[in-house]
Amino acid sequence: MNAAVEKRVGENIKRLRIKAGMTQDILAAKLQLMGCDITRSAMAKIEVGQRHLYPDEIMLLKDILKTSYDEILK
Repeated sequence: MNAAVEKRVGENIKRLRIKAGMTQDILAAKLQLMGCDITRSAMAKIEVGQRHLYPDEIMLLKDILKTSYDEILK
């Protein structure tokens, strides 16, 4: 992905996380419980477009945030 796309996807994840009433810590913990090795710091980097997302992370985020791929990737 290019930087602009990563930033937009990160902003989408942040918006969805806040809408779900979660902190970065809570979201990272939920991802960890589902087998994803991620930290709060990594979540912060994703939200500002400084870290790539892996396909398995996108799949888990979709489930945890109860959203669609379109809402994450649009």
